Amino acid sequence: MPSPATSYEKRQMKYEQLAVKLKQKMHRIENRRLLAAAASIFYAAYAYWARLSLWQWLPLPFIIFLFLYLVWVHRKVKDYHNYLSALKEINQNSLKRLAGKWHEFTDAGADFHDEKHEYAHDLDLFGTGSLFQWLSTCHTGFGRKELKKILTVPPTQRAEIAARQEAIKELAAKRWWRQRFQAEAMQIPQKAKDVSRLLVWSQETYAFFSRKPVILAVRALPLVTVFTILLAFGAGIIPPFIPLFLILLHIFLYMLGLMQLTAPLKTVYNYQQAIGAYSKMLSRFEKAVFTSAYLQQLQKGLLNVAGIPASHQLQQLQKLVDRITNRENQFLAPINILLLWDYQCMVDLEQWKKLSGRFARGWLETLGKLEALSSLALINHDHPTWAIPQITAEASVFKARALAHPLLSGKRVANDVVICPPTGVLLITGSNMSGKSTLLRAAGINLVLAYAGAAVCAAAFRCSLMHLYTCMRINDNLEKGISGFYAELLRIKEILKATEQKHQVFFLLDEIFKGTNSHDRHLGAKILIKKLYSQNAIGMVSTHDLELGELERESGGKIVNFNFQEYYQDNQIFFDYKLRRGLSQTRNALYLMKMIGIEENGKS
Repeated sequence: MPSPATSYEKRQMKYEQLAVKLKQKMHRIENRRLLAAAASIFYAAYAYWARLSLWQWLPLPFIIFLFLYLVWVHRKVKDYHNYLSALKEINQNSLKRLAGKWHEFTDAGADFHDEKHEYAHDLDLFGTGSLFQWLSTCHTGFGRKELKKILTVPPTQRAEIAARQEAIKELAAKRWWRQRFQAEAMQIPQKAKDVSRLLVWSQETYAFFSRKPVILAVRALPLVTVFTILLAFGAGIIPPFIPLFLILLHIFLYMLGLMQLTAPLKTVYNYQQAIGAYSKMLSRFEKAVFTSAYLQQLQKGLLNVAGIPASHQLQQLQKLVDRITNRENQFLAPINILLLWDYQCMVDLEQWKKLSGRFARGWLETLGKLEALSSLALINHDHPTWAIPQITAEASVFKARALAHPLLSGKRVANDVVICPPTGVLLITGSNMSGKSTLLRAAGINLVLAYAGAAVCAAAFRCSLMHLYTCMRINDNLEKGISGFYAELLRIKEILKATEQKHQVFFLLDEIFKGTNSHDRHLGAKILIKKLYSQNAIGMVSTHDLELGELERESGGKIVNFNFQEYYQDNQIFFDYKLRRGLSQTRNALYLMKMIGIEENGKS
């Protein structure tokens, strides 16, 4: 099979060539449309000045029909061109992702950044250079929120992870389906991505337009008016004041409608393109054949009380919204007045809401779940050698072979990390920049992916279902008068509270208590680590404090020492980022200071 990069390159070229051909076709249609418009104007002017007979005017309607047909065709071709352009962009972005250029992606999920979350801030889940920026292919608000939820709220049951793994595995194999599904979502205008107002509208009821007498009056009055016009001015059977009175009534209702109906009609009209895109996304999902139980269950939820598929219901809404477009055309105002067009639209929209409105949120939430799962499926597809995690029923297990950080692209260095009884804590020592923090983040971010149901950056991965907590990048808060050290204590308090509630906790602590003196830092870290493993928490601690290495002997092997090292060559420092057993035997702080001109004797 071709590599993911090769497939993406071929598809990018294919869609680019098709888009160019379609652009040329659009230009040809535009020219013909312009000719048809000019011909209709020229012929109408000629027929008027030449005083042609009635039958000689007959070509004009055909020319106008040709013009309108070309307008319709141009819109269809333009929509398809936008769709192909989206497919080309999807494959371009996939190549960027594989090449490590995903930092260029505009959606980094910065709005989800939360320093108070148990691990999101420390593991760079959101913001520039984040996991969200790397993997998200979501284009709807519900999709982005669902992906955020998956990454920050791990399941409490192993069965839920297994079901998600099955769904992601199936979606990973359906690259063509995922790309087309994403391309449809990309047709949603930026201004219509927030659908909160549309969902409020779908739940609002204008009871007046649901009453049977009102519906009957709205349907019948235009027919009665047209009939009286024919009787008065065509046959002369009834006096003219009757149809004139009815026409005045229509005008009054039209003006009243402009004041009362414009707001609700405009609300749904503003989502015209979005409704069409959602309808196509739903249609693609409904027509697809899936074998995973989770995806099949989502498909079953896309029916209303009458058993009508969600895509058909949104297609019906789209047609109603298309009809609202006509009210914006002032040339059609007389028709609007005669047919009570605004009232007809309100009646039809209320009937649609009565049948389908309450299901709209559920449909969009389903699309959001599919977007989030498709984002995660991209990992499995693009990295077929990465491991599918095994979530074990055993307690206190974290085993990873060739574990690496997924966001480092070609710079990854893999290490084996094993934490299981009797070992509960890995104490990682090493000099500055040697790789301690990166290893901790690699363990944490892969655990997040494992619980999300995706593949992880490792050759093999097995873990228990645990509550993840980190204390790595704690900042002070000047507004609240909280120092970095006190903020660190508050986070550690949360971790201890979780262990006291008998939760299985996996912790990652990076240089804890660095905001205090060396004696208190050493003693505090020693007490904390002992307390954590005594309460069945497992995890990893990085430190410069080599004296903490005595904990391995004191704990009887429950705490185990590992280290990173560096080496020097030609007055330069190098790191291999390989994890080794035992305490660190090297230090580089003085050497690094010397490199920037700070000598040991105080001279520079």
